[in-house]
Amino acid sequence: MELPPVASADASVSATAVLLDSPAPKGFLYVIAVIAAVGGFLLTYDIIIMSGAILFLKQHFQLTPAQVGFSMTSAIIACFFSPTMGGWLADKFGRRKTLMAAAAIFAIAALGTAMPRTITEFNVFRILGGCGVGTACIVSPMYIAEISPASIRGRLVLITQLSNVVGALISYLVTYSLSFSGNWQLMFASTAIPALIFLIALVFVPESPRWLVQVGCVEQAFEALRRIATAQEARAEVQAVQESLSALKATARDLLKPGIRVALIIALIIAVLTQFDGVTILLFYAPTIMQKAGFPQASKAIFVSLVLGGWNLACTLVAIWLVDRAGRKPLLLVGSAGMAVGLVAMGIFFQLHLTGVIVPVTMMFAVAFYAVSLAPVSWLLMAELFPNQVRAIGMAVASTGLWIADFVASFSFPILTAFFERHFGSTAGIFWLFAAVCAGTFIFCWKIVPETKGKTLEEIARWWSARSADPDVEQ
Repeated sequence: MELPPVASADASVSATAVLLDSPAPKGFLYVIAVIAAVGGFLLTYDIIIMSGAILFLKQHFQLTPAQVGFSMTSAIIACFFSPTMGGWLADKFGRRKTLMAAAAIFAIAALGTAMPRTITEFNVFRILGGCGVGTACIVSPMYIAEISPASIRGRLVLITQLSNVVGALISYLVTYSLSFSGNWQLMFASTAIPALIFLIALVFVPESPRWLVQVGCVEQAFEALRRIATAQEARAEVQAVQESLSALKATARDLLKPGIRVALIIALIIAVLTQFDGVTILLFYAPTIMQKAGFPQASKAIFVSLVLGGWNLACTLVAIWLVDRAGRKPLLLVGSAGMAVGLVAMGIFFQLHLTGVIVPVTMMFAVAFYAVSLAPVSWLLMAELFPNQVRAIGMAVASTGLWIADFVASFSFPILTAFFERHFGSTAGIFWLFAAVCAGTFIFCWKIVPETKGKTLEEIARWWSARSADPDVEQ
């Protein structure tokens, strides 16, 4: 069914853009975005808990380097298929219900990892938790992008990245406080708390209006929009989305159309490069790296990692301020170049066997550029590049590539570290390898990645549709 059009409303303009003149609705948008972004909080909280707990877990179960690598990455195995499943669920049952299911699964897995009898049992629950994390990671930014006006969509979606960093920082605090007792069981049990909070908070947020229109629930979409806009703005927004949906009756196969195929390739390559950039691994294995850099005691290594987490938070706040001002592409270019410089320096320090405060300071340099570029912008672009009809499956494919790359990078890091130390006397080579990836990222972003700043999702969709007919069309 359709709502009656408003004569004075321009359906070609995203109505939510008008919300900038309405302080109350805009504030409610931020509240919704913060709640949805807790999905990102769960991801990094879980990762950082693991990065600290592994120092004790490997002693408790007497793990080999390969077993350490698998335990660190076992949750990622589920992320190979959970984005695809999450994308299907998000299209079938809605964004909000899918996020609620992800939160419930994660809470159950958190309790299971807190009391395993064997390392196999531990890894099984980690894989289950990965199902929840992998689903939440694509649906959270997707949901936020779909409720956001174009002019502030970047900063709203980047609230997910801010949530990631806050999750990491709080996780470092919890890990550090428990490191003196070595209570890794309680570290994992604590991850159930934010999952339950997330589940309860989701009860109070509306469903994505774009998804409601997509499944024919026009009246419900209108009512959802009325919570953040006037009646006239809500009608105009519904009509704009209807026109976008009718303009391209898409299926999963349409990901391979000339224009949309380029969007898929860009999202997929950016997602993969994000995991092979080296800084992701530095943060994932920060306590382990700090032990090799002159901080052998577990609590001291975790404390230095805590400082890195605080620095990451500060830099992410800068990214939120910059993304809708500077744009996506400039941040990617500056960030990848800065990361390459920092990683080259890290390699030099490890080659010369330098230890002490200079190592974490250099890591802070690389993390700063990562936090304002690839870390937030990769997920933002995945949420922006695809038309409404194929956004879920497009993000699922790109996210699957991201998690496969994450698994390969994270699993191989301890093995490659041992290899370089055994054959070359230091781990410098692995940092230089990562620096080369950052250089490749710079070239790719410079030549291929489009700018999406300030465009509505419908405008971006129309541009890709135009590219399907004419690949040379201007951005």
